[in-house]
Amino acid sequence: QVQLVESGGGLVQAGGSLRLSCAASGRTFNDYAMGWFRQAPGKEREFVAVISWSVGITYYADSVKGRFTISRDNAKNTVYLQMNSLKPEDTAVYYCAAKRTLSVAITGIQYDYWGQGTQVTVSS
Repeated sequence: QVQLVESGGGLVQAGGSLRLSCAASGRTFNDYAMGWFRQAPGKEREFVAVISWSVGITYYADSVKGRFTISRDNAKNTVYLQMNSLKPEDTAVYYCAAKRTLSVAITGIQYDYWGQGTQVTVSS
């Protein structure tokens, strides 16, 4: 059974950095794509970034491009989201998601497994 566990969220001042981790277990993920999504209070869930696990292809939402970096560690079965130059509008619950094919996708409905989420709060 696939499990995704996020960690690394917290409170940070604007301009600061955080690194989120998503520990994946239950199978190998070489043929998966792994994504990060976020949901702010009163707003719909939105795509943040995705990586194709074995190929390493990445794609980002325009709102985070140049500030966030998605990566994976094969040995640790972990996906990371390095977030720099954080803004108050980045405040949200961040979710890790896994998709059972390599192709990158930006809509949540295309993902098969989800983590429980980790809160990121950016103060101004």
